[in-house]
Amino acid sequence: MEGKEEDVKVGATKFLEKQPLGTSAQTHKDYKEPPPAPLFEPHELISWSFYRAGIAEFVATFLFLYISVLTVMGVNREPTKCTSVGVQGIAWAFGGMIFALVYCTAGISGGHINPAVTFGLFLARKLSLTRAVFYIIMQTLGAIAGAGVVKGFQKSQYELLGGGANFVNHGYTMGDGLGAEIVGTFVLVYTVFSATDAKRKARDSHVPILAPLPIGFAVFVVHLATIPITGTGINPARSLGAAIIYDKERAWDDQWIFWVGPFIGAALAAMYHQIVIRAIPFKSRA
Repeated sequence: MEGKEEDVKVGATKFLEKQPLGTSAQTHKDYKEPPPAPLFEPHELISWSFYRAGIAEFVATFLFLYISVLTVMGVNREPTKCTSVGVQGIAWAFGGMIFALVYCTAGISGGHINPAVTFGLFLARKLSLTRAVFYIIMQTLGAIAGAGVVKGFQKSQYELLGGGANFVNHGYTMGDGLGAEIVGTFVLVYTVFSATDAKRKARDSHVPILAPLPIGFAVFVVHLATIPITGTGINPARSLGAAIIYDKERAWDDQWIFWVGPFIGAALAAMYHQIVIRAIPFKSRA
């Protein structure tokens, strides 16, 4: 018994210094910044995973447009918003689909489903130019196909109800629309960077699992804010796909806003996260 009591005393006093728990136990030495992606990666072109990722982006954007455009048309069909899901329902449809699709495709392609997201991640050197261009092409084709299927199901209703096309609404200027797209895309892409940050993933195991939730929620709240202004683009593929299938002058007049605005917003979010939040340039100097 005396030996056991001695063991207990030793065990109780062996670690006198308080040990940090959870995230406080992690230090900057636990994490190494991954190298930037090469600008061109020719070996990707002979890899099946490269094309599989592009197919995943196509299918995800196709499903995104199919559900979201149908929801917009359903709201526009009703004489008053009170008899439909309304603006909140549209916002939930867009945000909910992004949540589901990012969850499904994150492990395959990264779950971009948006050229602005791809552009922002490319600027941060998270993927090569080869992959970025391929993703944007597949996202755009998927958006066109998704809107096209909706029109194929109900052509007359599609043209009558606007086909989910984006344009600056009456009472707002093009400057208002451009500003809304810049800020809205900044919110989305900044959330993507924060939710998928490799350093946070290394420190907190729950971050990769929960990443689709804040991304989908960002899409939801941005739609609540900007649907009255532009119908909410923040996704050039979504805007172009709907415009091509709808093919009316009003949709084309404002189309540049839904490319320039999101790309500016994505670039600003990438710079803010990489330079201010993560201080990547300063770390590399050190």
